[in-house]
This record gives sequence, structure tokens and C-alpha cells, in this order.
Amino acid sequence: MLKTRKIIHIDEEKCDGCGQCVTACAEGAIQIIDGKAWLISESYCDGLGACLGECPQNAIRIEERPAEEFSPEAVHEHLQRTNGKQHAQPSGQPFELPAVSFRCPGSRPLFFEQREPASAPSGSLPEQETSSRLRNWPVQLHLVPLQAPYYHHAKLLITADCVPFAYADFHQRFLADHTLMIGCPKLDDAKFYCEKLTQILLHNDIESVEVLFMEVPCCFGLVHVVRQALEACGKDIPLVLNKIGVQGKVCEAAAV
Repeated sequence: MLKTRKIIHIDEEKCDGCGQCVTACAEGAIQIIDGKAWLISESYCDGLGACLGECPQNAIRIEERPAEEFSPEAVHEHLQRTNGKQHAQPSGQPFELPAVSFRCPGSRPLFFEQREPASAPSGSLPEQETSSRLRNWPVQLHLVPLQAPYYHHAKLLITADCVPFAYADFHQRFLADHTLMIGCPKLDDAKFYCEKLTQILLHNDIESVEVLFMEVPCCFGLVHVVRQALEACGKDIPLVLNKIGVQGKVCEAAAV
């Protein structure tokens, strides 16, 4: 017997088959069929609407109606059966997103309100634990979405993934009030990073970009990636570069 619950509805007339909802759905509930997005199984849709913000045509909405119950077991079997592969190649995109990028539920875009650390009571020892200044999730460049609310007037902080380990005061000095992305220009796919960053810069209102890279020569590749993306997007976005030493010192800082 079907139970009334929240579930997505896709407006076929509005849908242009771009495929962004496919990559945004961690459960693999949506496929592009004959140029349109379709919900392939009600039991795969959790009704939380992670795909809503990824639809540029506003073709998806949450409705409440009789539907099959959401089944995590069915989702698990579905993802194992399909090996997490995407079923759409977004039109209008110059590259294809990795097949596993958005399959993990932990990759859903999240935004955190930053909280200042609480003051220690009079006469007590100060709290030793520093408050996190992270505002967004996910942060890895392979996993970050192409569009998200936290990109609106965002100050992007793009950092080599070794930097937070080397620079002790990373959260307070650099991360506060920034939207974070991390990657390794030596071990990861720099071409993919450049193409994805270009799309993010092109389709979002980014205020500024700051890059943190290590002093080792190979890490400068991250600067090349960001500069190429900025040039490709055609926007005049301020860029700041910070070179971090392996012993945790700022070796060089410059606005470009």
C-alpha cells in the first residue's frame, strides 16, 4: 500500500536535459532519458530535494503524494548494480563530471553558519580548542557542486591540500568568511580542475579568489589552474596568491 510522503516531481516541459540533477542525486534516482530527466524509481528518492538547487530551469519541485517508500537497501543495490555510473552527460558542459562524484550522501552541498568561540567564564582557563571556520561542504574540488547558494558573492579560497597541515593558524588567518576548495595539482587531474573551476566562475557571482600553495615547485601548478580558469571565464575577478613554506610560514603574498 502506498503512503503519502514527500517526493520530487520533474516538469517535463521545463526540463532541458542538462543533467545537473543527475549528478546532484546521491541515490541515483534520476536519469536522462530521451533528453529529459526522469525519476526512475520512487523507492530511490528520499524526498529531501538535494537536486532542487541544481536545476537551472526550476523544473523540479517537492510534492506530497502517495508513493513507494524510500528504501536505503534498494538504493544500495541500485548503486552497486550500476557501479555508481552517471546516466547523463550534461549538455552545454565542456567536460563530464566523474561518475562517483555525487554518489556519496556525504557529498551533498551544505552551508554552515559560523559561530564565534564562546568567552571563558571569569577566572577560568581559556578554552584551548579553536572553533572551525568552515562554511561549506564538500570541499574537495572533485566533489564541490557547480552551483550552490554559498557561491553567491563568495570569496573563494582555493588551497593545496597540504597547506592546512603546514600552516597552524589556517582557520583563523585564511578560512574565515571564505568558501573553501582543496586539491593537489600534482596528484589530481589539473585539466579537470581547470574546466570545473571555469564553470563555477562562469555561472556564479564570485567576488574574489585567493590561492594558497606550498613553496615546493610542483604546487605552483595550482596557480596555473586558477589563472587559466579565470582567463577562460572572461570575468575580472580579483586574485590573491599566498605561498606557504613547509615549516608553516607565509613566504610570499601578492594581489594579482
